[in-house]
Amino acid sequence: MNILLLGSGGREHAMACQLAASPRCSHLYVAPGNAGTAAMANHYGQTSIQNIDIPPTDFKAIHACVLKYGIEMVVVGPEAPLVAGIRDYFESQPLLRNVMVIGPSKQCAQLEGSKDYAKDFMRRHNIPTAAYRTFTADTLNDGIAFLHTLKPPYVLKADGLAAGKGVLILPTIEEAERELTAMLKDAKFGEASAKVVIEEYLSGIELSVFVLADGKHYKLLPTAKDYKRIGEGDTGLNTGGMGSISPVHFADKNFMKKVEERIVIPTVKGLFQEGTPYKGFIFVGLMAVANNTTGELDPYVIEYNVRMGDPETESVFPRIMSDMVDLFEHVWNGNLQQTSLEIDPRTAACVMAVAEGYPEHYEKGRPIKGLAQVNDSLVFHAGTRISSDDQVLTNGGRVLCVTTLANSMPEALLKSYQEISKISWDGMYYRRDIGQDLLKMIVTK
Repeated sequence: MNILLLGSGGREHAMACQLAASPRCSHLYVAPGNAGTAAMANHYGQTSIQNIDIPPTDFKAIHACVLKYGIEMVVVGPEAPLVAGIRDYFESQPLLRNVMVIGPSKQCAQLEGSKDYAKDFMRRHNIPTAAYRTFTADTLNDGIAFLHTLKPPYVLKADGLAAGKGVLILPTIEEAERELTAMLKDAKFGEASAKVVIEEYLSGIELSVFVLADGKHYKLLPTAKDYKRIGEGDTGLNTGGMGSISPVHFADKNFMKKVEERIVIPTVKGLFQEGTPYKGFIFVGLMAVANNTTGELDPYVIEYNVRMGDPETESVFPRIMSDMVDLFEHVWNGNLQQTSLEIDPRTAACVMAVAEGYPEHYEKGRPIKGLAQVNDSLVFHAGTRISSDDQVLTNGGRVLCVTTLANSMPEALLKSYQEISKISWDGMYYRRDIGQDLLKMIVTK
C-alpha cells in the first residue's frame, strides 16, 4: 500500500517509523518531512521512503501528489489541515473519495479548532470540565468582571489554534486583566484570540489520554504525561513540549474506568449522535483532581486535540506493537472492534532538545553532531533539515528528542539522558528533570 503522511515534526517521524515497519506499507511519502524521515530509507529495506516538499495545508498540491504516486491512505499528523477540512476536501473530490484519510472531519476538528465549541460540547454531554465563560473584544469588561469572581491562578485560553501557546496561567489579577486585554484588544494571538475562554483553575496532575476512534468504536492507546514549560521545575514560558513519559503510573484501572465512562464513551457517542462520527485520533488532555470526599483522583477535561500529541507520540508510538496500517484500515472501515491492540509493557521516556532562545527568538541552520553515537535509544527529528553537503542542521525551535524503552522509569530516563548527552549543536538546551515529579510520587506513595 502507498501511504502519504502529512507533517514535519517529531510526532510525524515517530508515526513514520511505525508505518514503515508494517509489511503492508510498500511506499511511504512524508510531506514535507524532516532530516529524520529523509534518513529512514537506510533502515526499512522493504519500504520505499521519500520526503515530498508539500505543505500539509496545500490541498491542491496534496491532491496532485495522491494521484501521481497512487496513494491509498493519507495519515494526517498536525491539526491545521484537519481544522481546515482536509477530510471534507477528499470527500468532495471524485478521484479522492476512496482514499483512506485518517483524521476527522472539519466539524469534528472544531473540538480543537475552537475552545468555546469544545466547552459547549462537553456541557451538552455532561463531560466533566472546569467552569468557564467565553468573551470577545466587545465583552472585555464583562470578562474582567468574571476574572474577579475567580480565585488565582487565572486561566485564559485563545479560542482558536495558536501553535500550542494560546493558554496562559497567570498568578495575579493584574496580569490576568492585562493579558486578557492583550488577547482581545491587541490580537496577541491574532485571529486565534478573537474569542477567549476564561475558566476556573483546576489543581491536580496533568496527563494525556489518546483514543483511536472509527465513528462508533474506539481503542485506548497508552497514557502519557508531557512537560510544557521551558524551565526545570515547570517554570518559564509554555512550549510545544519538552519531554514525555508513557505510561503514567497513577492512571490505574480504577482511574481509567472513570476516564472511559465519564469522558471517552460520552465523547465518541456524543459525536455520533450529533451526526458527526469521529474517525481518527482524539487527544484528551486531562487533569486528575483529588476528590475531597473519596480521596480518589477524578478526571476532568482540560482540552481536546484532534490528533496525536507532540512529544507524547514519541513515547506512546514506540510502545504500540500492533500493525498501525492494519489499525488505520479498520478505522476507515468502521470495524475497529474486530482487531486487537498490543502494547509493550515497558516504560518509554522522551527528552526533547531545543534551540537556544526557544520558545521565543531562535536561530536555525546550526550543524548537529553526535547523532551516529546514539545506541539503544530512538532519535526522533522535529525541526531538522539536510544541507546541500548532507549535514543535518537545526530547522526549528524543538529540534529532536531521544526516547528509550526500559523495564522501569528510572532506567528509561537514565538511558535517554546518557544518549542525548552525546548529541550537540551550538545553543542546544534540554530539561534535566523530565519525569522527576512522577518518580517522587512513586517514592512517596
